[in-house]
Amino acid sequence: MGIGPIKLFLTDVDGTLTDGGMYYSAQGDVMKRFYVRDGMGMKLLQQAGVKIGIITSETTPIVEARAKKLGVDYLCQGVRFDGKVEAVKQICQEMGISMSEVAYIGDDVNDIQLLSAVGLAACPADACNEVLKLPFIKVMSHQGGYGAVREWADSIRGV
Repeated sequence: MGIGPIKLFLTDVDGTLTDGGMYYSAQGDVMKRFYVRDGMGMKLLQQAGVKIGIITSETTPIVEARAKKLGVDYLCQGVRFDGKVEAVKQICQEMGISMSEVAYIGDDVNDIQLLSAVGLAACPADACNEVLKLPFIKVMSHQGGYGAVREWADSIRGV
């Protein structure tokens, strides 16, 4: 099942699901800000039969908590550079789909290999220049952490 050719929707975290900022308290606690409409966009895709997931180079309980709240199908933390492609290939194998049936949104140089390997690739409006210049990239009008993921999800849903 799924929407058209897309069976799996994946997103990066920092700079995509968040604004890229990291907030530190005086006690050393780290906090990240998530935009609830981005999460709703992912949930709407999931309700339409598309599997959803988060893939990120960081490993934090904050992302784990957000993934749990969203009920994501796949959470891959601590995955760096070319490891992202391999992680997604494993998910595709598990799902019985090809990389061409994957949509991914990322914002920085460590996302370029995966953006280049999937069927549909997007980035927030404030992605780094190397990502913005990719010839196949769909650039969202919203910035990371401010609706870029929702915009991409809605586009895939045809809204």
